[in-house]
Amino acid sequence: MKPSPFEYHRAYTPEETVATLTELGDDAKILAGGQSLAPMMNFRLARPTALVDVNPIAGLDYIRRDGDELSVGALTRHRSVELCTDPGVLDGFSLLPRAARWIGH
Repeated sequence: MKPSPFEYHRAYTPEETVATLTELGDDAKILAGGQSLAPMMNFRLARPTALVDVNPIAGLDYIRRDGDELSVGALTRHRSVELCTDPGVLDGFSLLPRAARWIGH
């Protein structure tokens, strides 16, 4: 099957994302990776009237360490977590990349 018709929008900043979603209303959805949403749309289990693609937003794809805290950015790809080898980031979090290969829907 193919998805129902929808509008496609790109956002280049978090502020633009919020403004676009506010304008489009509750039936709009954010598209970041599409790993779950796209198949649901193809089976018409999800029928958003619009998609707002946030992939162009710079600076939200990171894995960084700050003391005892690990921060993973909102647009960090699952594969980036799985392949992370930076000892400065992973000290105390080494299980994360090993576990990532077993996570999926």
